Amino acid sequence: MTKKALITGITGQDGSYLAELLLGKGYEVHGLIRRASTFNTSRIDHLYQDPHDPEAKLFLHYGDLSDGARLVTLLHEIDPDEVYNLAAQSHVRVSFDEPEHTGDTTGIGAMRLLEAVRMAGVNCRYYQASSSEMFGATPPPQNEETPFYPRSPYGAAKVYAYWVTRNYREGYGMFATNGILFNHESPRRGETFVTRKVTRAVARIQAGLDDYVYMGNLDAIRDWGYAPEYVEGMWRMLQADEPDDFVLATGGNFTVRDFVVTAFEHAGLDWEKHVKFDERYLRPTEVDALIGDASKAKDKLGWVPKVQTDELARIMVDADVELLKHEGRHWIDRPTLEDWPTFGTRA
Repeated sequence: MTKKALITGITGQDGSYLAELLLGKGYEVHGLIRRASTFNTSRIDHLYQDPHDPEAKLFLHYGDLSDGARLVTLLHEIDPDEVYNLAAQSHVRVSFDEPEHTGDTTGIGAMRLLEAVRMAGVNCRYYQASSSEMFGATPPPQNEETPFYPRSPYGAAKVYAYWVTRNYREGYGMFATNGILFNHESPRRGETFVTRKVTRAVARIQAGLDDYVYMGNLDAIRDWGYAPEYVEGMWRMLQADEPDDFVLATGGNFTVRDFVVTAFEHAGLDWEKHVKFDERYLRPTEVDALIGDASKAKDKLGWVPKVQTDELARIMVDADVELLKHEGRHWIDRPTLEDWPTFGTRA
Protein backbone atom coordinates (compact mmCIF):
# COMPACT_ATOMS: atom_id res chain seq x y z
CA MET A 1 0.00 0.00 0.00
CA THR A 2 1.32 3.44 -0.98
CA LYS A 3 2.33 5.62 1.95
CA LYS A 4 1.00 9.17 2.07
CA ALA A 5 2.84 12.16 3.51
CA LEU A 6 1.78 15.75 4.17
CA ILE A 7 4.50 18.41 4.10
CA THR A 8 3.87 21.92 5.37
CA GLY A 9 6.41 24.36 3.95
CA ILE A 10 6.81 22.23 0.82
CA THR A 11 7.85 25.24 -1.29
CA GLY A 12 10.85 25.95 0.96
CA GLN A 13 14.37 24.56 0.73
CA ASP A 14 13.77 21.58 3.01
CA GLY A 15 10.26 20.94 1.75
CA SER A 16 11.40 20.64 -1.86
CA TYR A 17 14.21 18.22 -1.05
CA LEU A 18 11.94 16.18 1.21
CA ALA A 19 9.28 15.98 -1.51
CA GLU A 20 11.93 14.67 -3.94
CA LEU A 21 13.09 12.09 -1.42
CA LEU A 22 9.62 10.81 -0.60
CA LEU A 23 8.50 10.68 -4.24
CA GLY A 24 11.64 8.68 -4.98
CA LYS A 25 10.57 6.23 -2.28
CA GLY A 26 7.14 5.82 -3.87
CA TYR A 27 5.14 8.01 -1.48
CA GLU A 28 2.06 9.97 -2.44
CA VAL A 29 3.06 13.48 -1.35
CA HIS A 30 0.70 16.28 -0.35
CA GLY A 31 2.01 19.80 0.21
CA LEU A 32 0.50 22.75 2.04
CA ILE A 33 0.99 26.14 0.37
CA ARG A 34 -0.29 29.61 1.17
CA ARG A 35 -2.48 31.31 -1.40
CA ALA A 36 -0.68 34.33 -2.85
CA SER A 37 -0.93 36.65 -5.83
CA THR A 38 2.49 35.52 -7.08
CA PHE A 39 3.84 32.06 -7.87
CA ASN A 40 5.94 30.60 -5.07
CA THR A 41 6.54 27.08 -6.35
CA SER A 42 9.89 27.58 -8.10
CA ARG A 43 11.72 25.04 -5.92
CA ILE A 44 9.26 22.25 -6.81
CA ASP A 45 8.32 23.16 -10.39
CA HIS A 46 10.60 20.37 -11.66
CA LEU A 47 8.40 17.90 -9.76
CA TYR A 48 5.25 19.05 -11.54
CA GLN A 49 2.94 16.26 -12.67
CA ASP A 50 -0.04 16.45 -15.00
CA PRO A 51 -3.13 16.57 -12.77
CA HIS A 52 -4.96 14.34 -15.27
CA ASP A 53 -2.29 11.63 -15.03
CA PRO A 54 -3.66 8.78 -12.88
CA GLU A 55 -0.06 8.07 -11.84
CA ALA A 56 0.43 11.55 -10.35
CA LYS A 57 1.71 11.40 -6.77
CA LEU A 58 2.29 15.05 -5.87
CA PHE A 59 -0.67 17.20 -4.82
CA LEU A 60 -0.76 20.74 -3.47
CA HIS A 61 -3.39 22.24 -1.17
CA TYR A 62 -4.04 25.79 -0.10
CA GLY A 63 -3.82 26.27 3.63
CA ASP A 64 -1.98 27.99 6.43
CA LEU A 65 -0.82 27.16 9.95
CA SER A 66 -2.91 30.09 11.19
CA ASP A 67 -6.12 28.31 10.12
CA GLY A 68 -6.79 25.37 12.43
CA ALA A 69 -10.16 24.46 10.90
CA ARG A 70 -8.63 24.16 7.44
CA LEU A 71 -5.89 21.92 8.84
CA VAL A 72 -8.44 19.57 10.40
CA THR A 73 -10.34 19.33 7.09
CA LEU A 74 -7.22 18.61 5.06
CA LEU A 75 -5.90 16.00 7.46
CA HIS A 76 -9.27 14.24 7.46
CA GLU A 77 -9.35 14.21 3.63
CA ILE A 78 -5.73 13.22 3.04
CA ASP A 79 -5.37 10.79 5.98
CA PRO A 80 -1.56 10.83 5.78
CA ASP A 81 0.77 8.23 7.26
CA GLU A 82 3.40 10.88 7.95
CA VAL A 83 3.20 14.62 8.62
CA TYR A 84 6.26 16.85 8.32
CA ASN A 85 5.85 20.33 9.80
CA LEU A 86 8.49 22.44 8.04
CA ALA A 87 6.44 25.64 7.76
CA ALA A 88 7.52 28.68 9.76
CA GLN A 89 8.70 32.26 9.64
CA SER A 90 12.24 30.92 9.56
CA HIS A 91 14.50 33.95 9.32
CA VAL A 92 16.13 34.75 12.67
CA ARG A 93 16.89 38.40 11.92
CA VAL A 94 13.37 39.01 10.60
CA SER A 95 11.91 37.57 13.80
CA PHE A 96 13.14 40.65 15.69
CA ASP A 97 11.13 42.84 13.32
CA GLU A 98 8.08 40.55 13.26
CA PRO A 99 8.04 38.85 16.67
CA GLU A 100 4.27 38.40 16.91
CA HIS A 101 3.98 36.90 13.43
CA THR A 102 6.95 34.63 14.16
CA GLY A 103 5.41 33.42 17.41
CA ASP A 104 2.07 32.75 15.74
CA THR A 105 3.38 30.77 12.77
CA THR A 106 6.54 29.18 14.12
CA GLY A 107 5.30 28.43 17.64
CA ILE A 108 1.52 28.32 17.90
CA GLY A 109 1.28 27.08 14.30
CA ALA A 110 2.91 23.83 15.40
CA MET A 111 0.34 23.46 18.19
CA ARG A 112 -2.51 24.05 15.71
CA LEU A 113 -1.18 21.32 13.44
CA LEU A 114 -0.72 18.85 16.29
CA GLU A 115 -4.22 19.61 17.56
CA ALA A 116 -5.58 19.20 14.02
CA VAL A 117 -3.95 15.75 13.81
CA ARG A 118 -5.61 14.84 17.11
CA MET A 119 -9.02 16.29 16.21
CA ALA A 120 -9.05 14.64 12.78
CA GLY A 121 -8.27 11.29 14.39
CA VAL A 122 -5.41 10.66 11.98
CA ASN A 123 -3.09 7.78 12.89
CA CYS A 124 0.15 9.23 11.61
CA ARG A 125 3.75 9.91 12.53
CA TYR A 126 4.55 13.58 13.08
CA TYR A 127 7.85 15.40 12.52
CA GLN A 128 8.47 18.84 14.02
CA ALA A 129 11.25 20.96 12.54
CA SER A 130 13.05 22.18 15.63
CA SER A 131 16.18 24.31 15.46
CA SER A 132 19.66 24.75 16.90
CA GLU A 133 18.63 28.38 17.57
CA MET A 134 16.81 27.01 20.62
CA PHE A 135 20.22 26.55 22.28
CA GLY A 136 21.16 30.18 21.69
CA ALA A 137 23.60 31.28 24.40
CA THR A 138 24.26 27.78 25.80
CA PRO A 139 27.93 26.93 25.06
CA PRO A 140 28.71 24.21 22.49
CA PRO A 141 28.80 21.39 21.75
CA GLN A 142 25.01 21.06 21.92
CA ASN A 143 23.09 17.78 21.94
CA GLU A 144 19.64 16.50 22.92
CA GLU A 145 20.36 17.05 26.63
CA THR A 146 21.66 20.62 26.30
CA PRO A 147 19.50 23.28 28.05
CA PHE A 148 17.74 25.77 25.80
CA TYR A 149 18.62 29.47 25.97
CA PRO A 150 17.08 31.10 22.87
CA ARG A 151 18.32 34.54 21.85
CA SER A 152 15.66 35.58 19.35
CA PRO A 153 11.87 35.52 18.94
CA TYR A 154 12.45 32.78 16.38
CA GLY A 155 14.43 30.65 18.83
CA ALA A 156 11.83 31.20 21.56
CA ALA A 157 9.00 30.20 19.19
CA LYS A 158 10.87 27.03 18.25
CA VAL A 159 11.25 26.16 21.94
CA TYR A 160 7.45 26.43 22.30
CA ALA A 161 6.96 24.17 19.28
CA TYR A 162 9.49 21.68 20.65
CA TRP A 163 7.78 21.39 24.02
CA VAL A 164 4.24 21.25 22.66
CA THR A 165 5.37 18.40 20.39
CA ARG A 166 6.71 16.50 23.39
CA ASN A 167 3.51 17.26 25.30
CA TYR A 168 1.34 15.76 22.55
CA ARG A 169 3.63 12.74 22.42
CA GLU A 170 3.48 12.17 26.17
CA GLY A 171 -0.12 13.31 26.73
CA TYR A 172 -1.87 11.67 23.77
CA GLY A 173 0.52 8.88 22.83
CA MET A 174 1.23 10.41 19.42
CA PHE A 175 4.27 9.37 17.42
CA ALA A 176 5.67 12.91 17.51
CA THR A 177 9.35 13.59 16.93
CA ASN A 178 11.52 16.71 17.15
CA GLY A 179 14.37 17.04 14.68
CA ILE A 180 16.78 19.59 16.17
CA LEU A 181 18.58 20.56 12.99
CA PHE A 182 21.64 22.74 12.92
CA ASN A 183 22.18 25.09 9.98
CA HIS A 184 21.75 23.28 6.69
CA GLU A 185 22.14 24.98 3.33
CA SER A 186 22.01 24.37 -0.41
CA PRO A 187 21.63 26.19 -3.73
CA ARG A 188 17.89 26.35 -2.89
CA ARG A 189 18.48 28.35 0.29
CA GLY A 190 16.57 31.63 0.46
CA GLU A 191 18.53 34.57 -0.87
CA THR A 192 18.40 36.56 2.39
CA PHE A 193 20.06 33.82 4.46
CA VAL A 194 23.73 34.54 5.06
CA THR A 195 25.24 31.60 3.16
CA ARG A 196 23.16 32.17 0.03
CA LYS A 197 23.65 35.94 0.32
CA VAL A 198 27.40 35.32 0.20
CA THR A 199 27.41 32.85 -2.69
CA ARG A 200 25.07 34.99 -4.79
CA ALA A 201 27.30 37.98 -4.13
CA VAL A 202 30.36 36.00 -5.19
CA ALA A 203 28.70 35.08 -8.49
CA ARG A 204 27.62 38.67 -9.17
CA ILE A 205 30.99 40.16 -8.23
CA GLN A 206 32.81 37.63 -10.39
CA ALA A 207 30.52 38.57 -13.30
CA GLY A 208 31.22 42.27 -12.79
CA LEU A 209 27.63 43.10 -11.80
CA ASP A 210 28.43 44.16 -8.21
CA ASP A 211 31.49 45.39 -6.36
CA TYR A 212 30.59 44.75 -2.73
CA VAL A 213 28.49 42.71 -0.34
CA TYR A 214 27.52 44.14 3.06
CA MET A 215 27.74 41.84 6.06
CA GLY A 216 27.10 41.89 9.80
CA ASN A 217 28.82 39.70 12.39
CA LEU A 218 31.61 37.70 10.73
CA ASP A 219 32.73 36.05 13.97
CA ALA A 220 29.59 33.98 14.64
CA ILE A 221 30.37 30.24 14.59
CA ARG A 222 27.93 27.89 12.90
CA ASP A 223 27.65 24.20 12.10
CA TRP A 224 26.65 24.18 8.42
CA GLY A 225 25.56 21.01 6.61
CA TYR A 226 23.98 20.06 3.29
CA ALA A 227 20.16 20.21 3.23
CA PRO A 228 19.48 17.07 1.11
CA GLU A 229 21.30 14.97 3.71
CA TYR A 230 19.30 16.53 6.53
CA VAL A 231 15.89 15.81 5.03
CA GLU A 232 16.94 12.19 4.73
CA GLY A 233 17.55 12.36 8.47
CA MET A 234 14.01 13.67 8.98
CA TRP A 235 12.62 10.66 7.14
CA ARG A 236 14.74 8.27 9.20
CA MET A 237 13.31 9.73 12.41
CA LEU A 238 9.80 8.73 11.39
CA GLN A 239 10.92 5.19 10.50
CA ALA A 240 12.24 4.53 14.02
CA ASP A 241 10.51 2.05 16.30
CA GLU A 242 9.75 4.71 18.93
CA PRO A 243 9.32 8.50 18.72
CA ASP A 244 12.27 10.46 20.05
CA ASP A 245 14.16 13.73 19.58
CA PHE A 246 17.36 13.94 17.53
CA VAL A 247 20.06 16.50 16.77
CA LEU A 248 21.32 16.57 13.17
CA ALA A 249 24.65 18.34 12.69
CA THR A 250 28.12 17.94 11.18
CA GLY A 251 30.08 18.96 14.28
CA GLY A 252 31.86 21.61 12.21
CA ASN A 253 32.76 25.04 13.52
CA PHE A 254 33.08 27.47 10.62
CA THR A 255 32.79 31.17 11.33
CA VAL A 256 30.83 33.34 8.92
CA ARG A 257 34.22 34.75 7.94
CA ASP A 258 35.49 31.23 7.13
CA PHE A 259 32.49 30.65 4.87
CA VAL A 260 33.06 34.01 3.16
CA VAL A 261 36.77 33.30 2.60
CA THR A 262 36.08 29.81 1.20
CA ALA A 263 33.38 31.08 -1.15
CA PHE A 264 35.40 34.00 -2.52
CA GLU A 265 38.60 31.97 -2.90
CA HIS A 266 36.71 29.32 -4.85
CA ALA A 267 35.82 32.01 -7.38
CA GLY A 268 39.37 33.39 -7.47
CA LEU A 269 38.43 36.58 -5.59
CA ASP A 270 40.00 38.44 -2.66
CA TRP A 271 37.18 38.70 -0.13
CA GLU A 272 38.73 41.66 1.70
CA LYS A 273 38.31 43.82 -1.39
CA HIS A 274 34.59 43.11 -1.67
CA VAL A 275 33.14 42.62 1.84
CA LYS A 276 32.02 45.62 3.88
CA PHE A 277 30.52 45.82 7.36
CA ASP A 278 26.97 47.12 7.90
CA GLU A 279 25.61 47.27 11.45
CA ARG A 280 22.04 46.92 10.15
CA TYR A 281 22.71 43.20 9.75
CA LEU A 282 23.56 42.73 13.43
CA ARG A 283 21.00 41.08 15.70
CA PRO A 284 19.90 42.78 18.94
CA THR A 285 21.09 39.64 20.75
CA GLU A 286 23.73 37.51 19.06
CA VAL A 287 24.29 33.76 19.19
CA ASP A 288 28.04 33.29 19.30
CA ALA A 289 28.48 29.58 18.60
CA LEU A 290 26.29 26.65 17.53
CA ILE A 291 28.12 23.33 17.12
CA GLY A 292 26.08 20.16 17.18
CA ASP A 293 26.74 16.67 18.49
CA ALA A 294 24.76 14.21 16.36
CA SER A 295 26.06 11.03 18.05
CA LYS A 296 22.55 9.88 18.95
CA ALA A 297 21.34 10.12 15.35
CA LYS A 298 24.39 8.16 14.22
CA ASP A 299 23.87 5.43 16.80
CA LYS A 300 20.08 5.06 16.57
CA LEU A 301 19.30 6.13 13.01
CA GLY A 302 22.52 5.39 11.17
CA TRP A 303 22.59 8.99 9.97
CA VAL A 304 26.04 10.39 9.12
CA PRO A 305 26.54 13.62 7.09
CA LYS A 306 29.08 13.47 4.28
CA VAL A 307 29.22 17.05 2.97
CA GLN A 308 31.28 19.36 5.19
CA THR A 309 31.06 23.15 5.20
CA ASP A 310 33.96 23.91 2.87
CA GLU A 311 32.54 21.60 0.18
CA LEU A 312 29.07 23.05 0.78
CA ALA A 313 30.36 26.58 0.11
CA ARG A 314 31.89 25.47 -3.18
CA ILE A 315 28.70 23.65 -4.23
CA MET A 316 26.66 26.79 -3.60
CA VAL A 317 29.08 29.12 -5.40
CA ASP A 318 29.16 26.88 -8.48
CA ALA A 319 25.35 26.71 -8.49
CA ASP A 320 24.94 30.49 -8.21
CA VAL A 321 27.52 31.14 -10.93
CA GLU A 322 25.57 28.80 -13.21
CA LEU A 323 22.21 30.27 -12.17
CA LEU A 324 23.39 33.78 -12.99
CA LYS A 325 24.09 32.70 -16.56
CA HIS A 326 20.44 31.72 -16.93
CA GLU A 327 18.80 34.25 -14.63
CA GLY A 328 15.25 35.05 -15.69
CA ARG A 329 14.80 31.96 -17.87
CA HIS A 330 13.21 29.94 -15.06
CA TRP A 331 10.06 32.08 -15.39
CA ILE A 332 9.43 30.73 -18.89
CA ASP A 333 6.94 27.87 -19.27
CA ARG A 334 6.43 27.49 -15.53
CA PRO A 335 3.22 25.78 -14.41
CA THR A 336 0.70 28.05 -12.74
CA LEU A 337 -0.80 27.17 -9.39
CA GLU A 338 -4.01 26.28 -11.20
CA ASP A 339 -2.07 23.60 -13.13
CA TRP A 340 -0.98 21.80 -10.00
CA PRO A 341 -3.04 18.75 -9.00
CA THR A 342 -5.07 19.10 -5.82
CA PHE A 343 -6.86 16.53 -3.74
CA GLY A 344 -9.71 14.89 -5.60
CA THR A 345 -8.61 15.84 -9.15
CA ARG A 346 -7.03 12.53 -10.12
CA ALA A 347 -10.24 11.05 -11.49
